[in-house]
Amino acid sequence: MKNWENNIRKVKPYIPGEQPKDKGIIKLNTNENPYPPADGVVKALKDYNSDNLRLYPDPSSEELVNALAERYSVKPSQIFVGVGSDDVISMAFMAFFNSSKPIIFPDITYSFYDVWAEVYNINYEVKPLDENFRINTDDYICDNGGIIFPNPNAPTGVYESLDKIEEIVKGNPDVIVMIDEAYIDFGGESCIPLLNKYDNLLVIQTFSKSRSLAGARIGFAIGNEKLIKYLNDVKFSVNSYTMNSLTQKIGVEAVKDENYFSETVNRIISTRENAKSKLKELGFVFPDSKSNFIFASHPNKSAREIFDELKKRKIFVRYWDKHRIDNYLRITIGTDKEMEKLFEALECILSK
Repeated sequence: MKNWENNIRKVKPYIPGEQPKDKGIIKLNTNENPYPPADGVVKALKDYNSDNLRLYPDPSSEELVNALAERYSVKPSQIFVGVGSDDVISMAFMAFFNSSKPIIFPDITYSFYDVWAEVYNINYEVKPLDENFRINTDDYICDNGGIIFPNPNAPTGVYESLDKIEEIVKGNPDVIVMIDEAYIDFGGESCIPLLNKYDNLLVIQTFSKSRSLAGARIGFAIGNEKLIKYLNDVKFSVNSYTMNSLTQKIGVEAVKDENYFSETVNRIISTRENAKSKLKELGFVFPDSKSNFIFASHPNKSAREIFDELKKRKIFVRYWDKHRIDNYLRITIGTDKEMEKLFEALECILSK
């Protein structure tokens, strides 16, 4: 090892889902929306004045912030936007998790949390989900430096009730509790109404899933005005111009088209419920999902084998070789046609 390597921060990076370049792939591995973005987004892309690219974007993303504030019935000063919810959460880790006490999150959860903790030298502890992949509330009513978890959870799809969330937030008045609601639009109730009662709560959402803009990278947080100011202080200390002007424009258009948003979300929910029935018929077991994916296991065939066989058929799902979940596949909900092809492939695989 060279001497200069002694001063390098070495971390084990987050590994995203595969983005295959081959044509004809059925891509059910990264929880993208199978439907295109709203018509207003497409029009904004066509009408965008390219001369704007020589100018810096609005550092406050005012137009997008105002659209989100109106949509969620909060003040613009309660909204923070970033380049995907990953960027928002990363900023929040820097801003709020600075205690010597460990932050806590579940053992089975979004696998970026421990990466950020290690990058920023934040102590952390994981709390095991129970045998049904549910949070034990008592595990989170303890001395800690902050809390984060998704609801619905990733990769399990399990949704925790608003009452349980409130119990955790109320039981931790001295630290920030972040609820990562990347999948909340597909089932359950958002924690946003709790913001009126708790100043230590930060709710984080994304345009990547329900609004079909994973490629644009838009995320946002809603919290009390003081929390949002602290987040902006960190942002402007790192990079003032985090979101480009074109992305801000299409983000506004995505928020404005509520009818299209509801239509596509409901289509995905309908396909998901049908997929649950089909997978049960094939012998799969899984927790009840309130997200745009299903976390499934088969008692007679290993997840790794099914994953490999599906990949041979150009159907990509997500597999982790990790403790407790190494016999599960996370299957993104695609179009009805894509899901039918998945079921046909699974029938063939399971019959061998």
